[in-house]
This record gives sequence, C-alpha cells and structure tokens, in this order.
Amino acid sequence: MVSHSKGNRTKSRNLLKKSPRERGAIPSLSSLMYDYKPGDKVIIKINSAIHNGMPHRRFQGRVAEVVGKRGRAYELKLRVGNKEKLIIVRPEHLRLFKQ
Repeated sequence: MVSHSKGNRTKSRNLLKKSPRERGAIPSLSSLMYDYKPGDKVIIKINSAIHNGMPHRRFQGRVAEVVGKRGRAYELKLRVGNKEKLIIVRPEHLRLFKQ
C-alpha cells in the first residue's frame, strides 16, 4: 500500500469548501487594502482560492491579535492550547473581529 500523504491541506475538504455564492469570487479590494494596526483583533478565515500566505487549516476560525507587518503579510499572535504561536498571514485570509 502507498502511505497516506500528510500535506498542509489534508482532511480539509469541508473546512475549506466555499458556498455556491462565494465560488470563484476573488476577495474585494476593500478587504485587501484594509490596514490592520498592531493590537487589532482579527478572525482567520481562509480563502481557499488564494494559496499565497495561507495559514494552516488548524487556525481556521480562530481569533488572533496583529503584532506587526512583514511585507504584505501580517504577523499574528494567538494561543493554541498552552502555547503562544506567531503566524504570518496575508490579508486575503483575515477579517476584522467585531466585539
């Protein structure tokens, strides 16, 4: 038997699936051009059509805090269990968290 592949997108068929109304759509320019400030809370919502700057699927739906900017991408800090992670994500995969 061939061993099971363990890539970044394994077991993500339903997680990264778009609804029929979203399918094929590119993100709006206003969401791409929004400038997040350090300290802002954001929701990680992966856009499966854009592969650049995509975080791992385990972070889908999590709330993170913007720490800084690195090129076009943002550095985010979030807690996973007991550990604090620093991940780098592009704005296509981010939404502002409204409290």
